[in-house]
Amino acid sequence: MAATSPDEHPSFKEHGVTFPPENPFPSCILITGASSGLGREIAIHLSAHHRLLLNGRNLQRLEETRDRCRPAPGGHLIWPFDLLESEAAGGSLEAFLRQHGALVEAFVHSAALLQILPLRSLTVQMVQAGLNVSVASPVAILQALMKRKVNQRQLRNVVFISSIASQFGAKGFSAYAASKGAMDALMKSLAIELAPEVRVNSILPGGIQTPMTEGILGDPQMASKFERDYPLGIGEPQDISEMVEFLLSGRSRWITGQPFIVDGGRTSNITA
Repeated sequence: MAATSPDEHPSFKEHGVTFPPENPFPSCILITGASSGLGREIAIHLSAHHRLLLNGRNLQRLEETRDRCRPAPGGHLIWPFDLLESEAAGGSLEAFLRQHGALVEAFVHSAALLQILPLRSLTVQMVQAGLNVSVASPVAILQALMKRKVNQRQLRNVVFISSIASQFGAKGFSAYAASKGAMDALMKSLAIELAPEVRVNSILPGGIQTPMTEGILGDPQMASKFERDYPLGIGEPQDISEMVEFLLSGRSRWITGQPFIVDGGRTSNITA
């Protein structure tokens, strides 16, 4: 994508997007899991007023996401990296930011590994993989972003995309729920440690129509059950994208360390 002058995008400055000293282009919002599903939809939504740094495993899909985004000053960037390799995540990101002269002002961690299996079918490797993606990798990423020489203290906001599974049980969700529960616990401690410079929150979606859930929602029986259980019906990616946008904005300046349930009333429905 060709670089575009910031002067051609006045909406960026109007929405508080920062242009760091000696850098003609605005800082980025790093979005993991941006190659598909909820991460892709969040990226498309935020691209209206932000420059993005898109992360995922599949380069072709990341390029498809970028093609669907609104253009940005300097162009949206792509960092192809598999977050299962959590030990190398920080070093890879540092090298990428230096190579591209990029800075990150916000981090949205949407990458996830959904494995629905009963206890008898789980392996330690499966559990560890979920923790690598949901906990170890964001820790490594944040360690990189908090380094002054790497990111010039530009980071201001972090949003973790968790799940209502972190707080409510379901058969077959043990490994997934554990990884999301650990993510929410991480969020609370980081919110205290990184304040007041950085705010950290998480969003706990309920059932959202994405490629990750199409296998579940594609079953007529399950779809019917979801319709009964969700007072406001099944959610759409935009329901989460707009919450992300709010938490990244100045309108949420006094909010940190909070897990926000966005589930169409599912967890309030005791008749389900």
